[in-house]
Amino acid sequence: ISPAGLTLICVLLACGATWSARTVDSHLGAKDLARLQKVFVDGYGSSDLQSIFFSSLNLQLTDASQKEPLCQKIAALHAESKLNSFEKDYYYIGASKNLGCSAKLDEALLSKVYSSLTSELGSSQEIFYRVVTHKLLGVAISEATQTKVAKRLQELLKKDDTLSGLGYAFNAATLLGGEASFIANRVEDAIVQADEVDGKLLQFEGGLSITSLIINGAFGVAKTFNKPSPVTAEQAVKFANYFLSRRSVQTAKGAHVLIEALKTISGAEKIAPICVQLIGNGQLEASSPTLNVAVLDLLGKPLSASPKTINAKIVGKKDSVVLVEKVSVASKSSDKTTYVADLTSLKPARGIYQAELSAEGGYTQTLQFKVLGRVKVQSLEVGIAESDASAATRKQSVTYPGKLTEALSADSTQKLLLKAVLVEESNSKPLTVHQAFVRLYNKKTDKEIIFVAEQDSSKAYKFDMDVGNNGKNFNYQSGTYSIYLTVGDASLSNSFEWLVAEVQLKFNEEKEVKAKKTSGPLPEIVHQFRVPDKRPPRIVSDIFTGLCITPLVLLFVFWGKLGINVSNLTLAPSTIGFHVGFGGILVLFFVFWLQLDMFQTLRLLIPIAVFTFLAGNRLLRRLYAQRNSKGSGS
Repeated sequence: ISPAGLTLICVLLACGATWSARTVDSHLGAKDLARLQKVFVDGYGSSDLQSIFFSSLNLQLTDASQKEPLCQKIAALHAESKLNSFEKDYYYIGASKNLGCSAKLDEALLSKVYSSLTSELGSSQEIFYRVVTHKLLGVAISEATQTKVAKRLQELLKKDDTLSGLGYAFNAATLLGGEASFIANRVEDAIVQADEVDGKLLQFEGGLSITSLIINGAFGVAKTFNKPSPVTAEQAVKFANYFLSRRSVQTAKGAHVLIEALKTISGAEKIAPICVQLIGNGQLEASSPTLNVAVLDLLGKPLSASPKTINAKIVGKKDSVVLVEKVSVASKSSDKTTYVADLTSLKPARGIYQAELSAEGGYTQTLQFKVLGRVKVQSLEVGIAESDASAATRKQSVTYPGKLTEALSADSTQKLLLKAVLVEESNSKPLTVHQAFVRLYNKKTDKEIIFVAEQDSSKAYKFDMDVGNNGKNFNYQSGTYSIYLTVGDASLSNSFEWLVAEVQLKFNEEKEVKAKKTSGPLPEIVHQFRVPDKRPPRIVSDIFTGLCITPLVLLFVFWGKLGINVSNLTLAPSTIGFHVGFGGILVLFFVFWLQLDMFQTLRLLIPIAVFTFLAGNRLLRRLYAQRNSKGSGS
């Protein structure tokens, strides 16, 4: 067994657990196809010969007046194109045929194409384009020429067995007939080089074009030479997932190869994956829980052989309790794309479920859906109580969806109370919801404030607001407020907001806290550096300056007492240069102290320092030479 075959077997064994799936969860839908059609329409308007060819291959022009200008355009683009001659010839001839151009093709071009197969072809890509161009022109290729080209293709593959080379070789071999049957032995070598992504996708290095080229070619080889399918059912699913992930392609060539690849995989009878997905948002009403499932091919079309029976096992996602082991999912629509399972007899409770579907042919799919419940307000009480509990609470019951007839009144010494018991409509059991709010709304000011209703130990939702302590939240605006109870949950089909009552709130401080402006330009930000530290007194600065100058003064004093020996001082350039440079450094430090910053000082110091170093070096060498000459003379 070859190394490539051994690798392929290992891959298949690793994927064995999910071989039977043969399903994907999406397909190329109507919106996708409409968008791809727009890509082809845009391709006609481009200045790219390749784009116009693939557009003409997939979309026929309806406006006859556009054909002749387009024919002239592709002739000019062919002349200017920098593509390989065999590739641009194919695009030009193909586009001319597809558009039905009235102008005849240039004889010199046709002569070049006809004689191309007798010359030395340089790559499998060139062989493919030359052979397919002959087919496009309706020119038969003699058996002798087919044999010659097939041998040349075999020679080229020994030198160039890249993925691109193999892909073009596969597609060329399907056009050359039995003489190219050797190519069937190379299919496995190519498929095994596919890269897996996240355990869900399979693709070849080079992206959509190369992957489509190899898949179309490999399946074409299998069909032409009566060989087994080049990929397994599991690999077909992963290749299909990759192609479907590239549905947002923006070029005419990309759109064409995407559609062709999905057609190729869908046409593989024994391994073709199908799309099994929920219809709608997957939310079922508890009163009529009907599960609708779409079964389509990869292009969104009905299957040529629809599954006769589909069964589902329904399992609760939260606790994994099996609701039913087997329920029939029957075909509904005339086109055999919609399957329906009526779950009414099962009386599913509110929650999330998984439907494990299985159909004849080894198709399996797991779909997740939600059964929505209905909430019922069993009881609601609203009332006013004293904050210090000095008097009994005055509570009144309200029935949903009615409103309390009389308005309540509460001042800053009292508190507003509300208690609601929510139950499941189907079984009257207490219900816990994701959202339970009490909203107080002042129609006059168009302001509102929302409080969270908390659930107590008895599963009842309670709201308790001390009017005096919450005055700031209301900007101390007394008035009539509407009390709304808002109940919401993703698993409920009848979430609601209920106007319960009106309440007159009176706050002690009749003042309004002005809200900050949320619109308009913000005030200008003026950056201010830190204020410099306060300078020391003048006398301190003078004393410090005097102390710094003291060493220099002492130097001159001692020189005056001891006497200065300047006998060795000459007017040589090195002597003058060194002292001038040294003096310049001292002056630079003084100027730095007065006004320069560090970077300005360094820029000036570097050239002065280099000059001083060179002059000092020559000065020291001259003094050393003078000393040696005096020593030898004595």
